[in-house]
Amino acid sequence: MFTGIIETLGIVKEIIKEEENLHITINSTITHELKVDQSVAHNGVCLTVVKIENDNYTVTAIKETIDKTNVGDWKINDIINLERAMKLGDRLDGHIVQGHVDQIGFCTFKEETEGSWKYTFEYDKNLNNITIEKGSITVNGVSLTVVDSKTNEFSVAIIPYTYEHTNFKNFTSGTKINLEFDVIGKYVSKLHNTR
Repeated sequence: MFTGIIETLGIVKEIIKEEENLHITINSTITHELKVDQSVAHNGVCLTVVKIENDNYTVTAIKETIDKTNVGDWKINDIINLERAMKLGDRLDGHIVQGHVDQIGFCTFKEETEGSWKYTFEYDKNLNNITIEKGSITVNGVSLTVVDSKTNEFSVAIIPYTYEHTNFKNFTSGTKINLEFDVIGKYVSKLHNTR
């Protein structure tokens, strides 16, 4: 379980393909605090640490994960948003995030305003995921509030701190991103669609 509050950034140092799996090595300032078998969210994707060496650690992404996220597009030196699993008793500063990406989306618009940035994202509406105005959404693991909710599109406003401390600063029109929709909204939508 995660909160969508990014702790730090990691840099992809190595990608090794083995059959249908990808073994991805990340360099991070939190590596010394990790342990093997620990869950870490990478751009919102929950992956398990399988190896630690100095300031680098390795995770494995299987075909299911590669097919449903942007993990398969990662390259050496890509900047990745990182968040360790929350501790029981900690404050929930973002919202309830599972680290289970629902689908990918694409950045369609980026606008710098006076002191903040507005991003617009588009996603496939046929997968029955929804956003609501002022509801929660997770974009590349970042907990955000939806503005301008539409059928297959929504926008978010980014404060300078989030811009500087996540990989949002690297987004351009066409950037593929991971989306995790609000878990409560998913349950409500499923109940509504099964009646």
